[in-house]
Amino acid sequence: MGIISSSFVRNCWYVAGFSHDFPADRIESRKIAGDPVVLYRRSDGHLAALADRCAHRHAPLSLGRIEGDDLRCMYHGLKFSPDGTCVEIPGQDRIPDRSCVRSYPLVEKGGWVWIWMGHSDACDPGLIPPVCDFDDPEWVQSSGQLDYEAPYELINDNLLDLSHLAFVHADSFGATTGWSDRQPRHMLLDRGIRVERWIEAAPPIPPLPQLSASDTVDIRSCYEFHIPGIFLMRTSFHRTGAAKAANWGDPVDEELFAHYSCQSVTPIDMRRSRTLFSWGPGAAFGDRAMAQQMIAMADHAFREDKVIIEAQFANLDEESGVPMLATQADKPLTIFRGIMQKARNRERDGSVAEAAQAAVPTEVPPMAQAS
Repeated sequence: MGIISSSFVRNCWYVAGFSHDFPADRIESRKIAGDPVVLYRRSDGHLAALADRCAHRHAPLSLGRIEGDDLRCMYHGLKFSPDGTCVEIPGQDRIPDRSCVRSYPLVEKGGWVWIWMGHSDACDPGLIPPVCDFDDPEWVQSSGQLDYEAPYELINDNLLDLSHLAFVHADSFGATTGWSDRQPRHMLLDRGIRVERWIEAAPPIPPLPQLSASDTVDIRSCYEFHIPGIFLMRTSFHRTGAAKAANWGDPVDEELFAHYSCQSVTPIDMRRSRTLFSWGPGAAFGDRAMAQQMIAMADHAFREDKVIIEAQFANLDEESGVPMLATQADKPLTIFRGIMQKARNRERDGSVAEAAQAAVPTEVPPMAQAS
């Protein structure tokens, strides 16, 4: 299995954007997993997604015009319905069957827009990862996005190995070496992996008003990573000593603070990617202003990631042939890459139904356990 794969997993849900990215009466173009896609809202407010390529002369439909529920190509006037059917060709009555364009299944839920890039017969809304909705009363979330000149798998790797926080984000997040000193626990999910760890005697980020500048907390971090690149992390702060009291398992002390972060990694093509992210405090601990401050902090930190990941890709692009050194911290990303590869293999070799099933490797590296 190479560092950069030569194909995408198709039978899964990618994030096309946030709901607010697609206002009424505006056409948006995206490239997702190498496919040019045009998105627009129908007259009832629901989103439609079509291949951004007219069946006639392949002009972009994103340069077209919304007419009711339909989209008209503004090169020679062909008009397409939301399901991709051509409903009008100026100057002729007969509309050939082959004049249709591909349509993509979409689900809009809780402020996130999901698009299915694979076989329509395998489409299953039940496979949408459980991201935190923006209308969830338990959390206050703000959002952002960032584009990378790097393959999405390198960004997945970055999110799967949070030991980098102690070095890349020592200033922005104030992360300590606790993120790298103790190996986390891992658990396989149907289409992903769960990682749990404690960071002891760390400064609280963001700072808490009930603590002085010199006070520290024990941080409990639990995240899930789902196919094809969906990161969901719940973090809680506890009194110093809580990790030991819990024997480095589930907390037994009350929470001083909690926050939730969701991130999606969407490939634009084999060399470019887009991340969309949300972050904010529990509603019991913070408000919209705090969520905005936190998302500004996240944006700064993710730009630190962007610098190092793009530089890493530039080195990999040289094709030096020098192998990478594996460390214990690589276990989560190694497991997840195995899950992704099995999903690719199912799509290549199996039936449509098999392709959308859980993609868990039959053999995985030994899981590190917290002491």
